[in-house]
Amino acid sequence: METAITWAPGRFGGVTDYLPWREAMAAALYGPGGFYRDPAGPAAHFRTSVHASALFAEALLQLAERERLRTVVDIGAGRGELLTALHELDPRLRLLGVEVAERPAELPEAISWRRTMPGGLTALVIANEWLDNVPIDVVEVDPHGVPRLVLVHPETGEEILGPEPTAEDVDWLQQWWPAAAGQRAEVGRGRDEAWAALVSGLGAGSLAVAIDYGHDLETRPAGGTLTGFRWGRQVAPIPDGSCDLTAHVAFDSVVAAARLAGATSIRLTTQRAALADLGLTGGRPALDRARTDPRSYVAELAHASEIGELRDPDGLGGFSWLMARR
Repeated sequence: METAITWAPGRFGGVTDYLPWREAMAAALYGPGGFYRDPAGPAAHFRTSVHASALFAEALLQLAERERLRTVVDIGAGRGELLTALHELDPRLRLLGVEVAERPAELPEAISWRRTMPGGLTALVIANEWLDNVPIDVVEVDPHGVPRLVLVHPETGEEILGPEPTAEDVDWLQQWWPAAAGQRAEVGRGRDEAWAALVSGLGAGSLAVAIDYGHDLETRPAGGTLTGFRWGRQVAPIPDGSCDLTAHVAFDSVVAAARLAGATSIRLTTQRAALADLGLTGGRPALDRARTDPRSYVAELAHASEIGELRDPDGLGGFSWLMARR
C-alpha cells in the first residue's frame, strides 16, 4: 500500500473561479508550480525544529536506537535536511525521504528518495510538520445553523459561502468540531485518513511519529487556524502557490484514526516532554565557568540555548508528538 498526497484541478459546481479550500490548497501546495515544488524549499519560508538545531536530529537518532529501528523515513522531507543530519550522525542508517519535490542534487547518495511511502516497511517514520499541510476544507456555519463550504478564489484569496459539505464531513464535524452560527471549522477527515493509511501500511515493529501544532475538542479555535507563510513571515492564506498554507491539527481525531488503523499503542505528548525523555533537558552552565573555562562556557551556553528553543513551551516545545506503534 502506498501513501501519497493527490490533487485534482477543476471547478466546483457552477461557481466560476471559486474552489473548496481543500482543492485549492492541494493545487497550491502540490500541483505543478506549487509551493512545495519551489527549488528554494520550505526552509526559505519557515523554520522547523530541524533547522533550529542539529540536536533535534540527535534526539531522533536516540529514538531510533531505543526502538531498535535501523530504517528512518522522513515524510515531507523538504530538501532532506533531517536525513542529511542523520546520515552524518550514523552513516549506517537506511534513510528514505518521501517528498513531492525532485531529489535534491546535493543529497548524499546513500539516502533514498521517492514520492510515495512504500508499504510494509519496518521503520521509524517521522512526519515533522506534515499533517498541517494535508489539505483541508473550511466550513462556516450560516445564520440558520447550517454548515456551508467556504469557497476561495485561487488568485485573490477572496472567499464566498458555497453548498453544504458532504455527509461524511458533516458527520466528522458533529463529532470532532461542532460549531455555532458565525463560527468556522476545518474538516480534518482527510488528515485522519492520511495518518491511518500511513500507520496501517507499516510493517510490524514500526513507530510513526507525527510532530505538529494542534488542538483538541476542548481547545478548538472558533475562527479556525488556516494561515500562510512566505519568506519567514505570516501572510494571508492565498492559494496561488506563492506561500505555505497550513492549519493546526485536530490531534484527538487523528489519535482515533490511528487506533482504527491498527496501532498497538499510542502516546500523545508535547515536544518538550518527548525531548526530555530522549535526554535533551538543557540547563545553563555554572556562571563561574565563564571565568575558569570561558571557551567551554560559551559552547555549553550555546548548547543550552539550542535545547531551550527546541523545548520552549510557547514555541517548538509546545508542538504535539503523536507516537503510534505497529
